[in-house]
Amino acid sequence: MASTMKFMLFSVLSLISFQAVVSIAPLQFQHPLDPLTKEEITLVQTIVLKKYPTSKNRLAFHYIGLDDPDKAAVLKWESLKPTLMTIPRKSFTIAIINSQSHEILIDLKARRMLSDNVYTGHGFPTLSVEEQTAAIELPLKYGPFIESVKKRGLNLSEVVCSTFSMGWFGETKAARTVRVDSFMKESSPNIWVRPITGIIIVVDLELMKIVEYHDRGVEPVPTAENTEYRAAFLKPPFGPKQKSLATHQPQGPGFQISGHSVSWANWKFHIGFDVRAGAIISLASIYDLEKHKSRRVLYKGYISELFVPYQDPTDDFYFKTFFDAGEFGFGLSTVSLVPNRDCPSNAHFIDTYIHTGDGSPSLLKNAVCVFEKYGDIMWRHTETGIPNETFVEARTEVNLIVRTVVTVGNYDNIIDWEFKASGSIKPAIALSGILEIKGADIKHKNEIKEDQHGILVSANSIAVYHDHFYIYYLDLDIDGVENSFEKTTLKTVRVTDGSSKRKSYWTTESEFAKTESDAKIIIGATPSELAIVNPNKHTAVGNDVGYRLIPALPAHPLLTEDDYPQIRGAFTNYNVWVTPYNRTEKWAGGLFVDHSHGDDTLAVWTKKNRDIVNKDIVMWHVVGIHHVPCQEDFPMMPLLSTGFELRPTNFFERNPVLKTLSPKDVAWPGCHK
Repeated sequence: MASTMKFMLFSVLSLISFQAVVSIAPLQFQHPLDPLTKEEITLVQTIVLKKYPTSKNRLAFHYIGLDDPDKAAVLKWESLKPTLMTIPRKSFTIAIINSQSHEILIDLKARRMLSDNVYTGHGFPTLSVEEQTAAIELPLKYGPFIESVKKRGLNLSEVVCSTFSMGWFGETKAARTVRVDSFMKESSPNIWVRPITGIIIVVDLELMKIVEYHDRGVEPVPTAENTEYRAAFLKPPFGPKQKSLATHQPQGPGFQISGHSVSWANWKFHIGFDVRAGAIISLASIYDLEKHKSRRVLYKGYISELFVPYQDPTDDFYFKTFFDAGEFGFGLSTVSLVPNRDCPSNAHFIDTYIHTGDGSPSLLKNAVCVFEKYGDIMWRHTETGIPNETFVEARTEVNLIVRTVVTVGNYDNIIDWEFKASGSIKPAIALSGILEIKGADIKHKNEIKEDQHGILVSANSIAVYHDHFYIYYLDLDIDGVENSFEKTTLKTVRVTDGSSKRKSYWTTESEFAKTESDAKIIIGATPSELAIVNPNKHTAVGNDVGYRLIPALPAHPLLTEDDYPQIRGAFTNYNVWVTPYNRTEKWAGGLFVDHSHGDDTLAVWTKKNRDIVNKDIVMWHVVGIHHVPCQEDFPMMPLLSTGFELRPTNFFERNPVLKTLSPKDVAWPGCHK
């Protein structure tokens, strides 16, 4: 029995390889949605510096990215041979020049600046790594801070600092400032669980100096005991022993990568990358075996914003209402993936380039990984209803994963896009990393005398309540660009005429959302099905082809709508929004998010209440987690996961994987049936 089970296990695992030997076709052309290359970033830097030489100007680059090409042109380009049509490559750049935010558009082929506009509204661009690095060095040379450290009996050489965006709380005008908090690294690398509480430091990034300082009093610094997490420094006893896992893919991986374009099973799509959005999935289409053609599903998808408001109104925490994509950059915060840890041994890795504060290109190795995942059930049935005959029919599922990891300060966001041969796309998020801790003179729950705004997870360590709200931009083009948003409500019907022995049943009522207001959905308010459909394309039996949104357990904001963080994060007021496609409406929290006033958000755009019937439309989906910490999250969090599914609904005539056969079993040395 044991040997049989062992063989069955290896028959699945053996379809994976030790080394990712991926078939990579030669790249003969540049895809119009490819991220900027090293040479293109350098060109942007050169053109901007030519107009604004640093000998005469204070200049820093805060965003260099691909300016979205015209969608109609991209779709036409894709339908033709690339050699027959070229699309202009442009870069959109945000630079702070002499304390003013410039929006600069550059034609990369013509090698010239097309426009240069000074932004005069509220908010500032994404923070640069370099200015944050400079800001955290200031307290260590600042007299009052040095005295505060001495007063606490701490060693200044063991103190490290970190920057935090400050949000907006009704100020008419704001300087470009950050808060700087301090932590102890003595005896543990786990600085985030060892905060030095009670010290308030504000740094003006333009002046690069401390402009506000308060020491509200001494609180104990949480101990370093049991906070180590590095394997090399952990001491026995260890947890359950994990058996070694060998993988082998004798026929090689099932996907091909050409540049940033991926072909796998019945799917084709493009992987882009942006310093603000991180990974971007574009031009996803699936081959229909019965119609003998590829059919468009998703034009573009990415995480537009991540809103993380902490729920502590005290001076130490009230400002911690972060917008991780807009303030810190999901792409700038993407980390290099670790082979065999972040991604399995059959993964293929993709490098990309981001930019530094001076506009130079910087190589980010292993930014994205692509791999096949085996072992789940695709579909099955055991037939016992036929007299004198029992049989089992089952299929093994193989899925394709596109993965990145975004680390913003203490939290790690594992971001997956999972493609299924059945036609589903499953975006998923898993959180790990370290809780946000505040120090308190409390060692047991019984000592708590007032609201601590969190959970006591260790002595002197309060893990603060908070939320994670991810909003996805999903430009679904179901079999074409003219789509509609269909709401199907499930309703209870009472039987009152005596026509049945039943007293009730449920049925459905469907309608198209006519305007943006009609499409604002709070999931869970009423039982419903939500889908993007193409009312111009029908199945053989007459159903509109479409894709259904299958959400995770919904989370709704609990802040009042007039609270300043919620005004900025008003895109979380609904779980689903639908807007007409607009090339400039990309960022749910606005283009300039740091210190923003919430006047350029998805919630503001939709007040136009535009028509969305049979139009090129975009669905925005908020995926949220209310995080009430627990001791198991300390000192390092196991994965906390959520996600959703985009599932074909009357898109195919029947089960599209009915004739998809399971991978063949491969005998493994030393195993026997």
